[in-house]
Amino acid sequence: MNWINIKSEEDLKNAIEVSFQDNLGVVIFKHSTRCSISSLAKNRLSSDWDFNEELPIYYLDLISYRAISSKIAEQFNVQHESPQLLILKNGVCIYDASHMDISVKSIHNKLNA
Repeated sequence: MNWINIKSEEDLKNAIEVSFQDNLGVVIFKHSTRCSISSLAKNRLSSDWDFNEELPIYYLDLISYRAISSKIAEQFNVQHESPQLLILKNGVCIYDASHMDISVKSIHNKLNA
């Protein structure tokens, strides 16, 4: 698993651009470093991840980059939650999940629907 950090609006813009490429899309994981549930969700993703490089996964520390987290919520019309996982395809959020609904299985289910 290769986490790609989002630390700026430019990084977010790059993630959105990648979602237009010929692949499954991209995943953005919004993580609160102060939340044990968020840490659990991140650890589950890390241990179960089986997409290799075919599905890029972006990581946002929403405590450090709260403004970017808010921009994501606004731009993709999703309620801000923590932890939160979004799948983007062609610049559109096609799926979002939070808390214990975050899993590799749920990503597979959405991408294979």
